[in-house]
Amino acid sequence: MREIDPPTADIRRQTPPYRLKKTVALVGMMGAGKTAVGRAVALKLGVPFLDSDAEIEAAANQSVPEIFQRDGEVFFRKRETEVIRRLLETQSGILSTGGGAYLAEINRDNIRQKGVALWLDADLDLLWSRVRHKDTRPLLRTANPRATLGAIFDARTPIYRLAELRVACGDNLSIDAMAERVIETLLTRNDVLERLDA
Repeated sequence: MREIDPPTADIRRQTPPYRLKKTVALVGMMGAGKTAVGRAVALKLGVPFLDSDAEIEAAANQSVPEIFQRDGEVFFRKRETEVIRRLLETQSGILSTGGGAYLAEINRDNIRQKGVALWLDADLDLLWSRVRHKDTRPLLRTANPRATLGAIFDARTPIYRLAELRVACGDNLSIDAMAERVIETLLTRNDVLERLDA
């Protein structure tokens, strides 16, 4: 029996009704949800999900903590800048960046020129509740990781505030709800995201 192509209307229903015009770089603290929320946003928009840490790990065949231990933070940050620049030059997508990536002026400039930065803004208590039981955060391998996280939070927050867009994280929000919040924020910028069925 000959296969019949599905009706065009069915194809339209399966295609997300959005057009992403530039890459959205998610920035913010460790534990803010950049990877989990980023994946959910990319899925809803039908665009690629990109992760700078994952790209670095794949190239080095080592985890980020292993790279920090073997080569140091300066080496890692150089690789991070190279990877972010390269990912920004691919097709538009959702890019999850490492917590320290946005601190570098060169990364902020690259994101500003080729994409848009969106800060996932989570308070310190929420961040601590998410990272306290994980051993994959090299910067928190200290005698007092809670105090270390607080110091990092205080130092980085003024830089994150430079992002063009901001979405507040809530401890009672699901990943899906956060993704919807991000999309709503992106839709306020027609130069970033356009809804095609509006």
